[in-house]
Amino acid sequence: SSLISRGLTGVRLVTGDRCAGLVNTVSELLPQARYQRCMVHFMRNVLSKVSPRHTRWAGDALKAVFAMESRESALAKAEQVATEMEERKLREAAKCLREGIDETTTYLLKDYPVEHRRRIRTNNMIERLNREIRRRTRVVGAFPDGRSALMLITARIRYVTGNQWSTRRYLDMSRLHDTIQEAN
Repeated sequence: SSLISRGLTGVRLVTGDRCAGLVNTVSELLPQARYQRCMVHFMRNVLSKVSPRHTRWAGDALKAVFAMESRESALAKAEQVATEMEERKLREAAKCLREGIDETTTYLLKDYPVEHRRRIRTNNMIERLNREIRRRTRVVGAFPDGRSALMLITARIRYVTGNQWSTRRYLDMSRLHDTIQEAN
C-alpha cells in the first residue's frame, strides 16, 4: 500500500508500509521520489520485538520520537530511545528502530509543509480505501472471473473519490506555495 503526494517544487513523496519490493519499485519508476515509511507500520514492527513487560514504555517512547518538531530532534530522540532499549535488553527492537527511523522521518524534511506532516507520515488514506474495497468484495463473496471483480473495485473507487473524497481536501495544496515563498 502506498500513497504518492507532491511537495515543494515538485519533490515527490511515496508513503508506504515497506511491503516487499515497494522501495525498489519506487526507486526504479520514480527515481526523483523520496520514500516515507508509514509511521504506524514502523511502530508496530518495533513493538513486535518488545516483550509484553516493556510494551507500554516502548510505545510511549516511540510516540515521543514522532512528536518532535524537526527531523534532527526526532533522530536524536530515536537514538536515545534505542540506547535505553538496549539497556532494557531489547536489542532487536533497538536494531529495528535504528535501521528504520531514517526513512520513517522523511515527512519532517523542510521540503514538506508543516500542515501536511500529520497526513503524509502514514498511508491511512490508502488503507481506508483498501478496507472499503474489502468490505464491498466480501458482500459479493465469489466472483465469476477477475474482470467482474476489477469492475466492482474500480466502480467503488470512482464512487468514493467522486463523492466522499471530492467534498473535502486531504492536503491543502495552497500551503505548497507558502513553503516555496519561505524557501526563496
